[in-house]
Amino acid sequence: MRVIICDDQALIRDGLQLLLDLEREIHVVGKASDGSEAVELVAQTQPDLVLMDLKMPGMNGVEATRRIRQRFPGVKVLVLTTFDDDEWLFDALRAGAAGYILKDTPRQDVVKAVRGTVAGKTFIDPAVAGRVLDRAAGVTKQPDTLVTERLSEREVEVLQLLANGLNNRDIAHRLHLSEGTVRNHVSVIFAKLEVTDRTQAAIIAIRHGLADG
Repeated sequence: MRVIICDDQALIRDGLQLLLDLEREIHVVGKASDGSEAVELVAQTQPDLVLMDLKMPGMNGVEATRRIRQRFPGVKVLVLTTFDDDEWLFDALRAGAAGYILKDTPRQDVVKAVRGTVAGKTFIDPAVAGRVLDRAAGVTKQPDTLVTERLSEREVEVLQLLANGLNNRDIAHRLHLSEGTVRNHVSVIFAKLEVTDRTQAAIIAIRHGLADG
């Protein structure tokens, strides 16, 4: 797993590198001090994941996430920040972040989130998950039929598993499907729900009671 660390504090960058370097399968291939530097490093190194701070001088993490996801859709962005403000959180997810965890997260949970995000899972810190789901739902919970009427029975099953953090391989194993078939279902789900990534699809599923919130 090739990872870039983006944070404006050298102490945080170095500490995260020390933590990740302890994991044999994780390789830190670059460190950036602001968003624009992170975008440049992604272009140069083609990592699997960027561990992204949000509030930085110059280009902030939200704008950097947006640019990375637009130019390099195969690169995941996992936000790691001290900010649990709703606006930062919601903006980061809308920009395409695959997950959002806080800097007081236990070290091994950070490593777990890095591994899981690269594998296609979604990580939202429990401290902020409820607020962002309420915001995404417009505070009002919608009936299941608004989703289930738009999706086939099989697509609903795939969405439920996706929202509970399973990657395509795990979903394929659970439903006895090929991984390619699951990828096709996920693409159709994104189109029908008018979303662009797994995080947004999971938010819709959770707010409609189709997954664990």
